[in-house]
Order: sequence, then structure tokens, then C-alpha cells
Amino acid sequence: MTEMTSPETGHTVIQSYLKTLDSSPGVYRMLDAESRVLYVGKARNLKMRVSNYARQTGHSGRIARMISETASMMFLTTRTETEALLLEQNLIKQLKPRYNVLLRDDKSFPNILVTKDHEFPQIKKHRGKKVQKGSYYGPFASAGAVNRTLNQLQKVFLLRNCTDSVFNTRTRPCLLYQIKRCAAPCVGKVSEEEYGALVADAERFLSGRSTKVQEELATQMAEAAEAMEFERAAALRDRIRALTQVQTAQGINPRGVAEADVIALHMEKGQACVQVFFIRANQNWGNRDFYPRVSGTDASEAEVLQAFIGQFYDDKEPPRLLLLSHPVEDPDLLSEALAEKVGHKVEIAVPLRGEKAELIEGAARNARESLARKMSESATQAKLLDGVAEAFGLEGPPQRIEVYDNSHIQGTNAVGAMIVSGPEGFMKNHYRKFNIRGEELTPGDDFGMMKEVLTRRFQRLLKEDPDRDKGLWPDLLLIDGGAGQVSAVREIMIEQGVEDVPMVGVAKGVDRDHGKEEFYRTGERPFALRHNDPVLYFIQRLRDEAHRFAIGTHRAKRAKSMAANPLDDVPGVGATRKRALLAHFGSAKAVSRANLADLKAVDGISEALAESIYNFFHDK
Repeated sequence: MTEMTSPETGHTVIQSYLKTLDSSPGVYRMLDAESRVLYVGKARNLKMRVSNYARQTGHSGRIARMISETASMMFLTTRTETEALLLEQNLIKQLKPRYNVLLRDDKSFPNILVTKDHEFPQIKKHRGKKVQKGSYYGPFASAGAVNRTLNQLQKVFLLRNCTDSVFNTRTRPCLLYQIKRCAAPCVGKVSEEEYGALVADAERFLSGRSTKVQEELATQMAEAAEAMEFERAAALRDRIRALTQVQTAQGINPRGVAEADVIALHMEKGQACVQVFFIRANQNWGNRDFYPRVSGTDASEAEVLQAFIGQFYDDKEPPRLLLLSHPVEDPDLLSEALAEKVGHKVEIAVPLRGEKAELIEGAARNARESLARKMSESATQAKLLDGVAEAFGLEGPPQRIEVYDNSHIQGTNAVGAMIVSGPEGFMKNHYRKFNIRGEELTPGDDFGMMKEVLTRRFQRLLKEDPDRDKGLWPDLLLIDGGAGQVSAVREIMIEQGVEDVPMVGVAKGVDRDHGKEEFYRTGERPFALRHNDPVLYFIQRLRDEAHRFAIGTHRAKRAKSMAANPLDDVPGVGATRKRALLAHFGSAKAVSRANLADLKAVDGISEALAESIYNFFHDK
């Protein structure tokens, strides 16, 4: 690795590196005067690529600005250009340089998992690493797409979705059996062999052999009707109908494309939308749109699409075929890099006719319409933020508004919540919840809770972003409350050494009605906005969202505490012994009251463990 710095910027700085560079492949970084990464790129020949930047003319506006800000460069050579491409995408995701195309929304995608670690396999939604033994089918575009498919598959194949612990403790069929969504293997309503056949049919369907499954079900229905087993025939008919509904809900089901991701790009006025359709087993498993960050209006479709693909598949497994709306800069290199990563050939194609071209056309239409909606929403949001700046006397439109709220019931299960809004609406990836830890707080002390939340929030900000250059600092704090709350928050902020973040308290008027809110700022008289002012509606929406998030967080915490079992805290008592104790005594409370002799009589509970359980409850 080579690094040089200079107080100068621009072509002269870049020119100085040419003397020490050779023709090796590798990755380069361009840094500004404060050592912030401006751009990360890869090159087949580092010296040739850097010499292009050293030229005085022939650059687009975006590249010319980047060159003018460059104060130093860093280089890392690699053995092959493929390695350079993979390293480039890793560094872009890690460093988020200003002048790179950047994929901002990069969540994992859910799959359907058919487990293989139990004699009666479970079917369920799975997200994350594939560590559990079983067959994985996906990806699906969203949790909703998975849930809809699972719902219909349960009607067709009657597979269980309960956990192994629930399965092992059932003594009678659950509601799913009653509504014909499960075969109830937990209580022996179906044999292991019969259940295995249902699992095999479900896996055949998920693998794309749905026609064969339907034909077999139709044959079985006809045989049942001929044998005058009309109830069984009706059940098979319902399963066939459910199978048809699954295929109808999936929409486009291409016959000639078994496995592919259909990726279409639409760019307009310096913004981009990428639409991705997931085709697996000749079935459409949903679509999702992405909005990569494009710095400037001169980025080409090829550059944007190649950057998107490299970052999108950095932590995902690509299919065997990628269908693209536009050519990319280095298709062969990109294909080789993806193949090396996943262990099988990955073909990249830009279809011009036939069924594949129709798939691209549909994805491109979705991308175009999605970007138009987003641009319209962004324009409206920009006007609202301008209105917020004018109403509250800010220096400019806020790029990050943080809203705080608390939720509790008489001080129990207390939580604090923070929501964030910006130029593109609610920034849900930045929402935060705070479990109130203060043991000395009086139950229901809202001031104390708010102090804990803000102290923790800004202590972390001061640690993670002391220079305020990562976009994590708020331009405006909205506090639910009046003059007292604003004054208290002001004192908290002064204690943290943060006195320059504007804050506004939002309190309901004398009648506590929506539309009569009063606003409080430090050192100023309270004021109100016109009842039909769009900014007022915007503030109400922010406050309602904070309230919704806080209540939802509180309810989840309360539900978890209500479901907690005292046996979970007993050392040495795992799931199996917990089931044995509950089966013997009937409840955790009965276990806590049991004498030592009764505990020793439970199957699987040794004398030493019985003493440990007895001491755990009676020492308390």
C-alpha cells in the first residue's frame, strides 16, 4: 500500500503518483484535504487509470469536481482484476464515498425454509444466515410475499409451522388443524410416511414442478370421488384451488426462465431507480425497488447498473442468470467475479426480444413509475422542510429531524423511542428504542426518562461522530411537551456540551385538540400555526409516528415480560427439563412451591439439580 499527502489538490497531486505506479491491477482511493474518501475505484492497470485522471481536460462535471478536491491517493494492488472488483465493492459499502454510486437500502431477503432436523419437518419464513439444516427456497422480495405464499402452501400441503418445542408438548390438535391448514402430525393424525409425501409435494412445487403436483392432486380427487369418498375429494379440491391461487398471486410466471434476477434501471434528473424481480423455479417471487445514490447528473446507466450489481450481491447469492435493462461496463469481469463468489456460472444478458425482453420491459416500467412517484413525494417533502425552517426560524431546511417520545404503564416496562425524518420521508433504518434503565427513577417520571434517553443518545453521537460529518446529527429536535419539557431538555443538552441543536416543544392547546397545537422554543413566547397550514399537518404526522413507535415498542416489551417463565432463569434447566417440570407440576408457580422430595421425583431431574432448583426459589 502506498500513501502520499500534499497540501495541494487536483491534477498536480494526481500526476505525482505516476512515477511510483506500475501496470498492476488494483484498487485506488481518492481523498480530500481532511483525508475523507471521495471515491473508490478499481483498475486493470493502475498507472493507466491514474494517468487518465491526471489529464487537464476531457472529464465530466462530476469527475472534474472530484479531481479538484483530491489531496491524496491510496493504492492497493491485487493479483487479478476480479479481486480488484470484489475489493472495490467491499470498500464502497464500508466507506460510502461521496462520488461513488451507492446502494443505500441493502437489507437481507427472506426465504422459505423446510427443516430437515425433525422427523416431521416444519415450514417457515427464514431471514439471515442459512445455518439450520433444511432446504431453502428464495429469495422473496418481502416478508409479505413469503407470508402470502406460506399461507397458501399451508392450505395445499398441510405442513406444520409450529416450533419443535410446541410440537413436542401438544396433546390435542391446534386451531390450524380445525381450519384445514395442518395435518396435525403432533398428535398422530397423519403417519410419518404420509407427512413425508406432503413435504415432498411442497418441495416439488417450490422447485418449479407445480404442474405435476396439480395433476397428481386432480387424479387423487377423481379416485376419491369414484370411490364415493366425497369428504376427501372435497378436501383435495380445496387444495387444488389453493394451489391455483398461489400461482395467480405470483403474477408473471415465465415458462422459459427457470431462475433469474430481472434488473431494470431508470434514470431521470440525477436520480435513479433499480427494479429487481426475483424469478425462481419458473415463478415470480416478488419484486422490490431500490434508489441508489448518484452524485451528479453525468453518471451513465452502465456505471450505475454495474455499481448496483456489485454492491447488491456483495452479501447475497446471485442466481445463474441476470437479465439487465442496460449493458454494464465490464460484463465478463462482473460475471467472473460473481461466479467466483458463488461457486457456479453466472450469465449476464441484455435481452432484446422474446419472453426475457418482456420481463425486462415490465421491470423497466415499474422502475420508471416508482421513480416518478418518489420524485413527486420528494418535491412535496422539500416544500414541507422549507416550511419547517421558516416556521421555527432555522438557518435552512432540516436534513434530519429527530422526534422523541416515552411509553409506560405506571412506570412499568418503560421505553423511550426516537424516530427520524428527512428529505425522503421517514428514515426507519435510523429509528431507535431505549429500554429505560434508571433504577432510581420514580415510576412515571417522564422528565427522568427523557433525560436518560437524550443523555445516552448524545453521548453516543459525541463518541461516534464528534466532527458531525457523517450525517448523524439532528438539525431539529421535536419534543412532546411544553415550556417545562423544553427547559428540561435544554438543561440536559447543556450538560452534554451540546447547545447548538435547535429544539421545539409540541404541546396540545387548552382543549387538547388536534389542530390547536402550541409550539415552544427556548426564550420565546409560545406560538401556533394556522389550522390549515401543511407544516402543522406534517408536525402532527411526525408526532403521531413517534407515539406509534413508542407504544409498539412498549407493548412488545410488556408482552415479552408477561411471557417470561421463572424457570428460564434457573441454572441447569434447559428446554427439555423445563418441559419435564411443567408436565409434572402443571405450572412454574407449582414448581417454585414444590418440596425437595417432589422435585427429585421428576424424570430427568437429578438430586443435585433438584437441590439447585429448590434453593433458587427458596433463597429468594
